[in-house]
Amino acid sequence: MTSADARPAALTRKPTWLISEVSRVAHRLLTDKLATAGSRGYDYRLLAALQEFGPTSQASLGRHTGMDRSDVVASVNELAGRGLVDRSPDPADHRRNVITITPDGAAHLRRLEELLADVQDELAAPLSPASSWEPCSACYEAKPKATP
Repeated sequence: MTSADARPAALTRKPTWLISEVSRVAHRLLTDKLATAGSRGYDYRLLAALQEFGPTSQASLGRHTGMDRSDVVASVNELAGRGLVDRSPDPADHRRNVITITPDGAAHLRRLEELLADVQDELAAPLSPASSWEPCSACYEAKPKATP
């Protein structure tokens, strides 16, 4: 980094700034890699939630993934159009839909998992071999609970 690109030391010593910078780099890597499979982060979130939790409502998907209801609807519409999820009326309440991952959706999720493994490797490459993601996991678990 040249002196023209240097960041103030007061800034670079702040965990909040460092975390924001890592987040920015991670988001760019993730977005670029998922785009190679014609997907977005929302696609991965929804498919992963359906794989883990099974068929569920759009509202429940929003809660599981931290996505806004309108983003869930738009993403489910797109995934359904690609045959990656199936949307059917809930037999217990016909006012809502149940979303289910399809076999093609499960295969696509496996492909996204491979791409995400590449992103994790690229993001972690600058860390020393002795480093691990444990502190990051601990920070996530200890994070203050956000209120909507």
